[in-house]
Amino acid sequence: MRATSLGASHCPVTALSLGGAALGNLFTPLSDETARGAVDAAWEAGIRSFDTAPHYGLGLSERRMGQALRGRPREAYTLSTKVGRILEPRDGGGDDLAAGFAVPATHRRRWDFSADGVRRSIESSLERLGLDRVDIVYLHDPDDHAEQALREAYPALERLRSEGVVRAIGAGMNRTGLLTRFLRESDVDAVLCAGRYSLLDQEAADELLPEAAARGKSVVVGGVFNSGLLADPRPGATYDYAAAPPELVERALKIKAVCAAHGVPLRAAALAFPLRHPAVAGVLVGARSAAEVTDAAALFEASVPDALWEELGL
Repeated sequence: MRATSLGASHCPVTALSLGGAALGNLFTPLSDETARGAVDAAWEAGIRSFDTAPHYGLGLSERRMGQALRGRPREAYTLSTKVGRILEPRDGGGDDLAAGFAVPATHRRRWDFSADGVRRSIESSLERLGLDRVDIVYLHDPDDHAEQALREAYPALERLRSEGVVRAIGAGMNRTGLLTRFLRESDVDAVLCAGRYSLLDQEAADELLPEAAARGKSVVVGGVFNSGLLADPRPGATYDYAAAPPELVERALKIKAVCAAHGVPLRAAALAFPLRHPAVAGVLVGARSAAEVTDAAALFEASVPDALWEELGL
């Protein structure tokens, strides 16, 4: 599978990456075996970029990702994780479903974009992963902590990059304005933009993508299915993790009809669309099983005619 270096770094990402939120029991639980099968299927499909975060299942995603990758040649894949949330042990029972993950609430998340928080977070991530290094570190959802993230967390990541501890650094969130600010005010290699460059939402095309292209930076695009609506558009489908408004369902159904007229599955078009922009280095897709990974990889390889994009006005 084609790979591209992020920005001016020598850190490659494959055009399709496996996202690890589902491996942290996003919304519903899955077994360790099923999680391992998803990573194995990604490897078989030629995917060599894997993304995770402490937030995903209170560390469960990192533990499962590390276990699945540990026996692979370390130079053969790229692994990214994130900082900004410190996991602290807590007493008591309950679950983490309020945060979206079907795991026991053994820890609490504490926002921390300090320099010390960055190093502590990475050290804890390495312990959970059981690996000696990660390749990419993203500042995770600094929406309400922009100033501390830019003033303290970013310089800490820059030092780690200069020391060779990590190969590439960036920020990941679904607000294009703040991601654009990171491109302008820092020397990040890449930004991870979720849900804002899809068949339904091209907000990132206004400023973020042109800024990245002008500065020689890379964008990794997540959320290409907008949390479900572009995977299976129907009443009751989700958009940005909430019930999709009827007008968006109607738009998605119209896009699906255009795709069908050109013999292209809607999901294949959703996967292909972001990579048409030169600033986009790769698309990141989550999956819960080997079957879902295999399906996504096959759709990713589907041919999408230019006439489809022309009819959609894209």
